[in-house]
Amino acid sequence: MTTEPTRDAPSETAGVIAPPPLIYLGFLALGLVLEFFVVRTQGLDMPSSLRWTVVAAFGLAGLAVIAAAVLRFRRAGTPAPPWKPTTAFVAQGIYRFTRNPMYLGMTLIYCAIAVAADAPAVFWMLIPLSITIHYGVVQREERYMAAKFGVSYIDYANTVPRWL
Repeated sequence: MTTEPTRDAPSETAGVIAPPPLIYLGFLALGLVLEFFVVRTQGLDMPSSLRWTVVAAFGLAGLAVIAAAVLRFRRAGTPAPPWKPTTAFVAQGIYRFTRNPMYLGMTLIYCAIAVAADAPAVFWMLIPLSITIHYGVVQREERYMAAKFGVSYIDYANTVPRWL
């Protein structure tokens, strides 16, 4: 005999549509295909030294933000992947400044790759990527966290910005 979950019972996971790194990778691949096989733009028109400085800055910043977030999850003893059950609510470290540092970091790395590839079409895909992450991942996570942790998470969400 199986029991149907009630509306009030929180689910075991956030129910994201797909692993976020795969979502980012999919949109990146689509943008690169558009750039190099469909539209063939003139590129970003950046001097090489500036381009590689931007790539390094965005890439390193993205990696640092993700590392800081993952470290906080490990210290709290909760898994970072949103498709696994959350066991603790993290509001320290980088989470005092942004509710979604991992997605912020992935976005910075995505932008670094777009600049490195000199591919404006990859930036075009940032809009549908952001919409997909917002509705398919972030909003689902926030509903899950509010159901699981109640007022403490809701208060946190009302005081800490989603991105920056």
